[in-house]
Amino acid sequence: MGVLKRFEQRLEGLVNGTFAKVFKSDVQPVEIAGALQRECDNNATIWNRERTVVPNDFVVELSTGDYQRLSPYSAQLSTELAGMVKEYAKQQRYTFMGEIKVHLEESSSLGTGLYRVRSRTLAASASGPAVSPGRPAGPAPASPPPAPPPAAPGGYGYPGPPPAAPPQAPAYPPPPAAAYARPAQPRIRRWVEINGTRHQISRPTLILGRSTESDVRIDDPGVSRRHCEIQATDPATIRDLGSTNGIVVDGLHTKRATLRDGSRIVVGSTTVIYRQAEG
Repeated sequence: MGVLKRFEQRLEGLVNGTFAKVFKSDVQPVEIAGALQRECDNNATIWNRERTVVPNDFVVELSTGDYQRLSPYSAQLSTELAGMVKEYAKQQRYTFMGEIKVHLEESSSLGTGLYRVRSRTLAASASGPAVSPGRPAGPAPASPPPAPPPAAPGGYGYPGPPPAAPPQAPAYPPPPAAAYARPAQPRIRRWVEINGTRHQISRPTLILGRSTESDVRIDDPGVSRRHCEIQATDPATIRDLGSTNGIVVDGLHTKRATLRDGSRIVVGSTTVIYRQAEG
């Protein structure tokens, strides 16, 4: 069972189904949960082969009406959303710098049913001096006075000959700048074609759906508000965002798939053609 499905089932048991009633015709909890997952994916920072760090402090902006409707349950919803992010990060092998927190905020610039997510990475502790392992905190011990230099070999109190200067390292000319230049990587252009109209993929992700909030809006009753997401990785991929009818890629009903030039994506009753080319 997926992370989003388990999240929905936990919400059904809260406050005797209050959340199901609250979100009946407006923002769905699973949509917010999916947006938090995408925020982790889009802002993941690879530190090394074994550690990928993602944000741990999230703000979900809601319209005035949605915020007023949700404010009595914000503490419980925030806790469930934070737990969902933690579960998703464990599944994706992400790590955090500190405690996971999700806050709900009111935004007068958003219409009913719309939301916006902001995130940042906060360290667990940002105060106090750093202490090295094995050494107690406190002022550093005073340095012992320097030892006197050994007597010069002149004898009878007369100084000896001055020490010889160290030999100078030979100077080498710096390598030409071209030695550091990396070979140019081919630029990949990506786009989708829907009913003869081309939509460029100019950002890391492209969201398809029926909502005006989607990057590409598809006016099809079989398409969910936020139906699926194309990720401009190498190779490009597509994943379902918890839609009602799912996605079909090259004839296969799936939740996630790798895309190639000419891949056919069916959402609802609409066919989307994925295209890519160098240049």
